[in-house]
Amino acid sequence: MDYGLRALLSLTSAGTPQTTEQLAEDQGLPPRFLGAILAEMRRGGLVASQRGAEGGYRLARPPTEISCAEVFRALDGPLAEVRGFRPEAARYQGSAEHLQEVWVAVRASLRQVLEHVTLDQIVRGDLPATVKQLTADPDAWTPH
Repeated sequence: MDYGLRALLSLTSAGTPQTTEQLAEDQGLPPRFLGAILAEMRRGGLVASQRGAEGGYRLARPPTEISCAEVFRALDGPLAEVRGFRPEAARYQGSAEHLQEVWVAVRASLRQVLEHVTLDQIVRGDLPATVKQLTADPDAWTPH
């Protein structure tokens, strides 16, 4: 997801179609691997490609309309899975009976950030207040 987001952020900043090589160079990414990621994002409706002298990739929609969650889903599938199932489909018994609620909460937490941050906000450095609040906590920066 990181490589995909970085490529999309480069496209957002460029404002014009960019080749795989240009995007890879801009972000220091392996061009061949990035090509496969761009193909996935094209299938996911995030980028469009055009041929010719002015060819390359461009965003399929304005960057104000593309969220991090969409990129995640296009490249990695659902935001949260448990053993290949969505959290609401996971079933537990006995002492693990309430574990499903934890997985649903994890997915809700991811949604709180990823669905509310757009490419445009990242490029402008104008992240939502909820994200700024989370990152303002020094513990957020500390590995556990």
